[in-house]
Amino acid sequence: MTAPHPRLSINQATIKKTTAAEAIRVTADAGIGAIGLWREQVQEAGLDETARMLADSGLRYSTHCRGGWFTAEEGPTRTAALDDNRVAIDETATLAAAGADGSRAVLVLVVGGLPDGSRDLVGARERVRDAVAQLAPHAQQRGVQLALEPLHPMYASDRSVLSTLDQALDIAADFAPEVVGVTVDTFHLWWDPDVLDTIAHAGREGRIATYQVCDWKTPLEADNLLSRHYPGDGVIDFSGMTRAVEATGYTGDVEVELLNQAIWDTEPAEAVRRTAEGFERAVAPYLSAP
Repeated sequence: MTAPHPRLSINQATIKKTTAAEAIRVTADAGIGAIGLWREQVQEAGLDETARMLADSGLRYSTHCRGGWFTAEEGPTRTAALDDNRVAIDETATLAAAGADGSRAVLVLVVGGLPDGSRDLVGARERVRDAVAQLAPHAQQRGVQLALEPLHPMYASDRSVLSTLDQALDIAADFAPEVVGVTVDTFHLWWDPDVLDTIAHAGREGRIATYQVCDWKTPLEADNLLSRHYPGDGVIDFSGMTRAVEATGYTGDVEVELLNQAIWDTEPAEAVRRTAEGFERAVAPYLSAP
C-alpha cells in the first residue's frame, strides 16, 4: 500500500473502542499525519496527559469532537450545556497547542434536536443562535473556531435542528469567520442539490472549519446513526464536493469519521488501514498536497 495521503486525518469515532492513547498510537503507526479525538476518551485519559501524548506523537490535531447540544429552553439543562461547551473550548485550545504544526483549534458543534414535547424548529434554531453568541467571546479569547455541523434531515428531531449548510451559515454570519465556521460532512450533505454552491458561499466567507468524509449506502442500519461507510463503499461521488471544498482554498486536514458497528468491531489498526485505502481511492485524487 502507498503512503497515506498527507492530509488524511482519522477521527476517533472511526475507532471508537480505543482509548486516547490507543487512537494516537494506531494513527501514528499507520503513517497518518493527523487525528481528531473525542471528549469522552480525552477526559478519561486526562487533558494534560492527552496533550502530552499528542505532542510526543508528532500528529496534527484536526478537530475536537464535540460540543453543542444546547437547544433546550432556559433553565438548568441549558445552563449546564453552555458551561460544558466552555470546558470543551478550553480542551480544544489545549490539544491544538499540543499538536504538530498545522493543527487547528476547531470544536465541532452538533447543536441538538427538538426539546422533549416541542415541535418548534424555528425556535430551537434561534436558541442555537443565542447559544453560539454566548460562547463566541470565550472561543475568540482562546483562539478556537466553533464549527457548526449541519446533519442530514433524518436527525432533525433528535440530534440537529440544522439540516443544511445554508442554515449553519445563517447563524455563523453573525460572527467573525475565525470564531464561527461550519463543518462540511459528505454523509450529511451529499443529497442537497445546492450543496456545491453553498460550499462556494462558505468558502467566500472563510467559514469552512473542517471537511469530513465518509460514504452513504442503503439500506441504512437499524440505528441510522451507525450507517457510515468507508469512502468508496457507497454511492457518494466525492469528486464534486471535494473539488468544491478545494476551490475555496481550504488546505486543512480531511477527516474520515465512521460511525458503524461493524467497523468498530474491526481491529483498530485494520480499520485505519481500510480507511486510508478507501480515502486514497475515493477522495485523494481530488485533493492537493499540503
